[in-house]
Amino acid sequence: MKPMSSRLDNLAPLPRLLIEPIVRAALIEDFGRAGDITTDAVIPATASLKGGIVAREPGVIAGTDVATLAFMLVDPTITVVVERPDGARVERGEPVIRLEGSARGILSAERVALNLLCRLSGIATATATLVNAIQPRGHARIVCTRKTTPGLRALEKNAVRAGGGSNHRFGLDDAVLIKDNHIAIAGSIRAAIERARAVVGHLVKVEVEVDTLEQLDEVLAIGADAILLDNMSLDTLSEAVKRVGNRAITEASGRITVATAPAIAATGVDLISTGWITHSAPILDLGLDVG
Repeated sequence: MKPMSSRLDNLAPLPRLLIEPIVRAALIEDFGRAGDITTDAVIPATASLKGGIVAREPGVIAGTDVATLAFMLVDPTITVVVERPDGARVERGEPVIRLEGSARGILSAERVALNLLCRLSGIATATATLVNAIQPRGHARIVCTRKTTPGLRALEKNAVRAGGGSNHRFGLDDAVLIKDNHIAIAGSIRAAIERARAVVGHLVKVEVEVDTLEQLDEVLAIGADAILLDNMSLDTLSEAVKRVGNRAITEASGRITVATAPAIAATGVDLISTGWITHSAPILDLGLDVG
């Protein structure tokens, strides 16, 4: 399940400017109107704690910067040491983050830190599983979609990168992606592409979704930067990739699983896009151990 190191060499943490509003909002939600009344009542203000977040199962880590910030926003005096950075593989029982400082601060920030760290590490782990599944086949890259948790897109897409995957659009303004409903309302593939080309800037790429070889031929006759080959059988997908050649980037989508991805990659497609690595990935079980 180890992610491809070549893609992780350039993995940089997200700017604090982007993640702090998300973490702060989560802490405010959890603290409610009166703060952590349990910890404040039970734990003396002078009590200190030494411990850390530990993996309860194997996986790939993502979100250490977010978890670190959760503790620091609650109490800046807490010492946080990341033992396993984003993209690192962990085994059960291995430490991920070591903590030392105010017991009140650590316990009050614990849930928010773990909620985000477990969620993002689950996405990284699911992504790594798919990336590794297609390793022996073709040159395809695993890419995510816009099927993300509202408000957490930047974090979740960063977790995909930590798992060795790549990102598709971050939003509706990244690139033109003409899908079946756009074509139906525009009247034809040609009309949709021509209208898009007439409006967008010269740096904006245009991708068109097709689900038949006839639609593919129509797109190729007009021209597009990328072609989304949606829910095609393996035979049809292989033929589609051959027809495209080097004229456009090819992307396969639909029913992507660990079981189906290797055969899809073997068709020679450039990208394999999937939503489940962000919207349905199970969390990676991590927990705080004291002492």
